[in-house]
Amino acid sequence: MDKTESLLTIGQFAALHSINKKTLMWYDEIGLFPPAAIHPGNGYRCYTYHQSPILETILLLRELDVSIQEIKSFMADRSAINLKRLLEEKIADLDRTLLHLQAVRKTLCSHKQDMDTLLSMDLSEIRIIEKEERCLVTVDICSDTSFEKKVELITAETSKYQLGRLHDASYGSMIPISSLMDGDFSNYTKLFLEIPFLKHKKGLHIQPKGTYLRAFYKGSWDSLPMRYQEILRYAQKQGLTMSGFSYEKGINEMVIDRIEDYIVQIEIPILG
Repeated sequence: MDKTESLLTIGQFAALHSINKKTLMWYDEIGLFPPAAIHPGNGYRCYTYHQSPILETILLLRELDVSIQEIKSFMADRSAINLKRLLEEKIADLDRTLLHLQAVRKTLCSHKQDMDTLLSMDLSEIRIIEKEERCLVTVDICSDTSFEKKVELITAETSKYQLGRLHDASYGSMIPISSLMDGDFSNYTKLFLEIPFLKHKKGLHIQPKGTYLRAFYKGSWDSLPMRYQEILRYAQKQGLTMSGFSYEKGINEMVIDRIEDYIVQIEIPILG
């Protein structure tokens, strides 16, 4: 007898496909995948080798989270065009899931980097670093912009870019270097969001690649101008020319309870 016609016990067939035989029993009970035959002597389910591709198709679809009802519908009208359509739908779902997981991974890496910085920082230090270009979503603000309005603006942007939750992005504020040079340390003109995998799009703010001054500040907001004065003196002493904006973001919000413990990271581009 040809091997494709030989009957396999439910245990043998389950082992062949690395599944539990109870799964085969359940598939039979719900009318999804019946055995090829029932042994007349003991009533055991038996399967044939040629049923393997059908079972593997079912197992693949289950692995793709296709519902039992969807699989039943497909099995009732099994064809190349229907399988192609079903697989295209699931490939599109997987692509969306992969993009989401990549974005989540980038967010986690960003938070981990903040924790690495937090654990190794010297709050008194001002140092020179290199940064890659970043695309930022920004909203314009001014000294008269209320906190409620800022929340409204950020909420609108997270919705516009289909950002799932606020923690999926890095966010902060920007103050023009020209304002700092004029001694105006409160002239914040933009809030920013850095969204993972956001491609270049019209209207985005480009934080340039290059050399930056990096410093940190912990304490009352009223004393932040004093930290900027230290940065300005450092830049002047080193003969450095700052440009563009100062980019501020909190790096320890996830691990503090008191606003007094809030630490701001300050990064300022410097020319050539």
